[in-house]
Amino acid sequence: MTIFRWIIGVIAALMASGAVLSFVLFMAFDIPVWLDRARAFRRFTVMAALLWFNVEVWGRVVWTLIHW
Repeated sequence: MTIFRWIIGVIAALMASGAVLSFVLFMAFDIPVWLDRARAFRRFTVMAALLWFNVEVWGRVVWTLIHW
C-alpha cells in the first residue's frame, strides 16, 4: 500500500505543478489555451486524489472482511 501512496502522490504532485505552471503562463501571456490546460491538470489532480481515497477506504473494507 505504501508503494501505491507514493505513486499516487507523485502523480498528483506532477499534475498540481502542471496546473500551477499552466495558470502562471495564462496569467503572464493571457493565452486562453493555458487556462484550459490548467483546468484539465486540476481535474486530473482531483481524480488522482479521489482514486487514492477510494483505494484506501475499500482496501480497509476488504482487509476487515478478510480478517473478520
